[in-house]
Amino acid sequence: MDAEKNIRAFLAIEPPEDVLAAIARLQEKLKREISGAISWTRPQSNHLTLKFFGNIDRSAVESICAAVKKQAAATPSLQLKAERMGVFPDLRKPRVLWVGTAGESGKLALLQNHLEADFEKIGFPRENRPFRAHLTLGRIKDSRTAVSIGEALKKHSEFTAGEFRVHEVILFQSNLTPQGAIYTKLAAIPLTD
Repeated sequence: MDAEKNIRAFLAIEPPEDVLAAIARLQEKLKREISGAISWTRPQSNHLTLKFFGNIDRSAVESICAAVKKQAAATPSLQLKAERMGVFPDLRKPRVLWVGTAGESGKLALLQNHLEADFEKIGFPRENRPFRAHLTLGRIKDSRTAVSIGEALKKHSEFTAGEFRVHEVILFQSNLTPQGAIYTKLAAIPLTD
């Protein structure tokens, strides 16, 4: 990969600090309640991913932003609520522990679907899995050793990190380092208010 020409990129929504702080507090509780090999996300860098592009040519940023601007211009700001916990794919073999979204999540899913269609037109294939808006708490490295996940889900079934208004979507560059990914904002595209 030519580092000058290629970047790792994704489109996401950045939750406000108070929501991220509530998620951080939940993670601290979960670290005591769930044992096993879990790679916990850094709360301050948590985001709600709309599209992961992977490694792309830097020249594609302009066409991605144009597609996002087209959909953002037709989408009013959204009210979301970060709440409930879950796992992907299921409790029998959990791989990802997450916090879900409520509120205008149907409108968010519609926006994401329109974006997927426009990204497909400019050469980025659609995601095979259905879109599920979530904030990742941790990645379970070995589901055989992760103990008490079901109990934690029940215990925190009423969890809420708070409500927030989405005014923009952000195109991020992700640089992978031994200490974790470092995210850089390439573009912030406002929704209509």
